[in-house]
Amino acid sequence: MLEAGLDKLFSLSGRDGEVLMTWIMELLEGAMRFLQHPLTYYFVLYSLLAGLFRIKNERNSFYTKVEVIYEDLVFTYTKGLFAGLIVSAAVILMGISLPVGMIFLIGAATAVLSFFFRFQWLSAAFIMGLAFAASVLIMTFAQDSLPSFLKGIDQLNIAVFAILIGILLIAEGWAVYRTGHLRTSPSVLKSSRGLPIGSHTANRLWLLPLILFVPGGTLTSVFSWWPVFEMNGQSFSLFIVPFFIGFHQSVRGSLPKESIQVTGKRIIWLGGITLLIACGSIWWTPLAFAAMVLAIGGRVFLIIRQKMNDRSAPFFFSKKDKGLMILGILPKSPAEKIGLKVGETITKVNGSFVKTTSEFYEALQKNRALCKLEVIGLNGEIRYAQRATYEGEHHELGLLFVEQQKKKGSQAV
Repeated sequence: MLEAGLDKLFSLSGRDGEVLMTWIMELLEGAMRFLQHPLTYYFVLYSLLAGLFRIKNERNSFYTKVEVIYEDLVFTYTKGLFAGLIVSAAVILMGISLPVGMIFLIGAATAVLSFFFRFQWLSAAFIMGLAFAASVLIMTFAQDSLPSFLKGIDQLNIAVFAILIGILLIAEGWAVYRTGHLRTSPSVLKSSRGLPIGSHTANRLWLLPLILFVPGGTLTSVFSWWPVFEMNGQSFSLFIVPFFIGFHQSVRGSLPKESIQVTGKRIIWLGGITLLIACGSIWWTPLAFAAMVLAIGGRVFLIIRQKMNDRSAPFFFSKKDKGLMILGILPKSPAEKIGLKVGETITKVNGSFVKTTSEFYEALQKNRALCKLEVIGLNGEIRYAQRATYEGEHHELGLLFVEQQKKKGSQAV
């Protein structure tokens, strides 16, 4: 079957065969550019460092880490691939192109914003906005002496750039909605009254491999309707660039999944409105600047609004009068295997009521062969979870609770 496919490929003659081989070669060269891009490797170290800081904070609260250090790295380089494919498909269908100088400035803006280690600053709106501002400054003060790596920034299509910002914001919101709530990091803080409260933090990065076209090269238009946007000279090169998106959100007033998915929906709406206004700039250029201002200002507004809403809400993860609320669950632990979830409340263990971790542990020891839990689920209904325990098995279930300790917030039980 493979041989038949190859025979068909090489049997193409004339114009069709040349076009196909040209596209294949450009894709290979684009992949090489991706592998040669410094950000591809810079964010490997960045993700590992983020994992190290996360583990340090978790140990301060629970004496143990929740996830291994490599979890952040795996998340960064796998969870954004589908979003990158969707954006690339939109770019290809529309024929969006950027000068090579703007691709350099986008990478430089990403690196600069990452130095502050504030994940929310790595939003697509801020990265693209900073890159555009840098291009304006360069064109204002150094237009006559542009270095080769800034080639073409004076030919940037403002409408196309604004449209790309809208598309990237939609992809950012989609990534936040789909995966931003996964494996959030729990911690124990103190309220203004000195009482322990639980919090979940999402510090996330996504790699979006983007296919972008650059004016000038060996590729040309293959359809009468494509590219939608005019490219200089109707020839271009293909770049595959690593585009990184960051996200940060701390949640104290609700379940992390609910709060983060609400934020994701809001970002999608912001991206959609930005995209509509940007499309209008095809006919009236000032709308492109309005779209960029909206994207940046709207993203700042969403960050501030989420913080205010969360701080004004009553603490969700706090010590309860009845039972122990689950703040966190260690991966691959017995608690995860029997289906316990963050936010559920354990009221009984082996028939005994529990309100503290010491009572929880004592109840576990009453029956070394079986662990039976009475749980108030997220829907408010009571259910039961049980699991056989075996001789030599570690007594801990892998649960994290909020409880006052002398030195630290809580321990794994």
